[in-house]
Amino acid sequence: MVQCEMCGAETSSPKTIKVEGAKLDVCSNCTDFGTEVKTQSTSSSTSTKYSTGSGSGSGSQSSTSASSSGGSSGSGRSRRRDMFDDMDEIVPDYDDRIRNGREQKGLSQSELANELNEKASLIHKLERGDTLPSDRVQGKLEGFLEISLTGGGGSAEDSDWDGGSSTGSYTLGDVVKRKD
Repeated sequence: MVQCEMCGAETSSPKTIKVEGAKLDVCSNCTDFGTEVKTQSTSSSTSTKYSTGSGSGSGSQSSTSASSSGGSSGSGRSRRRDMFDDMDEIVPDYDDRIRNGREQKGLSQSELANELNEKASLIHKLERGDTLPSDRVQGKLEGFLEISLTGGGGSAEDSDWDGGSSTGSYTLGDVVKRKD
């Protein structure tokens, strides 16, 4: 038996659907929330579907162990790493840091924009907190203003979260509330 990745129900024959670009294995009740994806008959394409690159074992072994031991994975092991764990998160007060860095240099928003070769409206939006800086702009701001806009990979909330429900792992159904 496999757990539905949408509602968490046990199902013996999951169907693969695509919801907002993500492929999910769901029960028959949840197939209406996406578009059904035709699965390929080769085992190599389905075995590497959930590959995390965390080991040198075969793809089919890691795929079957992930689905068969899904209930016990949260008890003794930490959660699986993903690409977002290695990324630095922008701090919540990035707008204040940018404004304070600019003011310490004695520059106006348009002068800072000229120094960075960016538009003044972008600096204005960043300081209001209306938009997040792109990686390129973030690098320019950090270098010129001598500030840091990142808080390191992962947050304190991530380290406190230890997986989930009575089976030891959360599903999308544990978190999402449906609007029926």
